Order: sequence, then structure tokens, then C-alpha cells
Amino acid sequence: MISVAEAKHLLLANTPPPQPVQLSLAEAGGYVLAEALYSPIDMPPFAQSAMDGYALNFGQLEADAVLRVRHSVQAGAAELPRLAAGEAIRIFTGAPVPPGADTVVMQEKVELVEGGIRLLDPELKAGANVRSPASQTQKGALAAPAGTRLNPGSIGFLAGLGLSEASVFAAPATGLLITGKELVAPGTPLQMGQVYESNSASLRAVLAEGGITPVLLRQVEDEAEATYAAIQEGLAGCRLLLITGGISVGDYDFVYAALQQAGVETLFYKVKQRPGKPLYCGRKGDTLVFGLPGNPASVLSCFYQYVVPAIRQMKGLAAEATPPFFKTLREDFTKSGDLPSF
Repeated sequence: MISVAEAKHLLLANTPPPQPVQLSLAEAGGYVLAEALYSPIDMPPFAQSAMDGYALNFGQLEADAVLRVRHSVQAGAAELPRLAAGEAIRIFTGAPVPPGADTVVMQEKVELVEGGIRLLDPELKAGANVRSPASQTQKGALAAPAGTRLNPGSIGFLAGLGLSEASVFAAPATGLLITGKELVAPGTPLQMGQVYESNSASLRAVLAEGGITPVLLRQVEDEAEATYAAIQEGLAGCRLLLITGGISVGDYDFVYAALQQAGVETLFYKVKQRPGKPLYCGRKGDTLVFGLPGNPASVLSCFYQYVVPAIRQMKGLAAEATPPFFKTLREDFTKSGDLPSF
């Protein structure tokens, strides 16, 4: 039996490395970039109006002059009129600034007169309200470094650069094996000696919080051959295998022997803690295996303390356990024994 600190050290030192997968940006929210992304374009790719207003040439302005308005440019325009002397061009936010113009005056800062506009903005400066080409991002510039956890903002930024997919660290394909002959599905009438099986529901819920849907879910009879066959199936298709129950030393606990038979290397077995003393962790190839106790409270306690950091590390994140928080107890609690309690 080892300490909590020793168990966590062994776990994180032996957790399989993250594996990259190519995903569309729309599917990559919450994932961590396995490779850096670089901008394929200048952004903006052209001189762009930042306001609805009028494009003009600042150097040609004359005091109190009326500028004729004969053309209009909207966002997405491909053909642009050239600005002539003594004119302004109606322009809208996001539109390319037409040739000959270098400044945009806001529409609120002009007076509409017959045939054109008169400026009412004495503080207007050259280049006002124009986004210069590449002023946000230059072609070839780093857009997002490896290790970035993608969120809606970063995904929108990358999509705006024309990127459509990214190499990210995949969530581990996860299997759940629930052992126990006495367990029946909720909603089924109980017979003598039976109890409702709740571990699969709680584990599926807590995995979903991390964006994981199990690829394998089996309820396994307390029988040696069935236990071994289920473990072999889990090892073949999963990078993370969670087994509840059957890990102790009773006459009908077959999990530990089946794991050894399947060639799983034991990292640790039994931890000085409550609940969850008979916790098992092992590895075979790139598959990490947890043998969790059968008690529902013990299952979740061990999951938060050990499985969460392993999953985070396999997803390329910092291997942090669920952070603690403090609450005031409604009544006194007396800790029994010297084991850490969770």
C-alpha cells in the first residue's frame, strides 16, 4: 500500500502521452493545439473601412468644400470606383477603401447637401477609420501557439484567417466495465439480493463534463472468463479503461487476476486513503487502466483525485486534480484513523 502522493506521482509519470488528431475548427472547442497555427493571409487583406461613412482623400480637402458623392462601396465589393478630385465615396463598415482614398469620415460627422456632403469634423486626421492591410495579423505570423486551448474567441479568430481545421490532442477513447452480479438497471424491479447499478450513470455524467463519451460500456458478470474477455475488449479499443468493482480480494473479485493475465503492468494497487483504499492503476501500451472500487462514493472520489488529472494530461492540459473548495459543515465531523479522507 502506498501514499496518495506516491500514487499520484506514479500515475502522472506513467500516463500515456497525448495523441494528435485533425479536427475541423467547429469541432475543436475545448481541445488543445498539438501544433502551432500560422496565418495564411494578411488580416485585413486590404485597406478596410472601420465605419459607415464617406471615403475621401485627406490631402485634397479644402475648408468648407462640398464633396460630390457619385459612388457607393459596400462590404464584399470586388470592383471599386477610383476616387476623383473633389469627391467622396459612400462606404460601409468592412468595405475595401477605394483607390485614391485614404481616410473615412463617419456619417454622423457630415452634413448632407445637394449633390454631396460637407464635413463637420474639425478633428478628422489622415487615415482615420481605416484599417491598414496586415494591421491585425501578417501573413506567416504565429496565429496560435501549440498548447493553446481553443475557445470560441480563438476559433473565430482562426476561422477569420481562413483556417478550417487544426491538429489537436484527442480526448482518450474511454471504456467502462461495470462488474457485479447483484447490479440491475434502474427502473427494473428489484429481486432479493439485487441493488441498482449507478456507477455507469455517474461516470458517464462526469466524463461528459470533460467532453468524453465512452466508446465501450459493458456490465460484466462476476466470473473469471467473462472478466478477462471484457478487459481484452477494452484494451483493444480504448486508451482509458475504467473498471468498477471486483478489484478487492473476495472470492468473486476477478479483476486483478484478469488484468495480470491480460499483460497489464501494475503501477500501484491499494492506496492509503478513504474512501477508495483498493484503488488499482496499470498500463498496457498506450492504454491506462483504473480498477475503481464498487462503492459509488468511492468511485467518484477516486475519479476526481486520480482519473481527472490523467485525462487532462492525455488531452495536453496541465494535470490538475479537481480544485478544492471550502464549506461550513452543518454538524461536527470527527475523522477516524490516520488515512487521508476525501
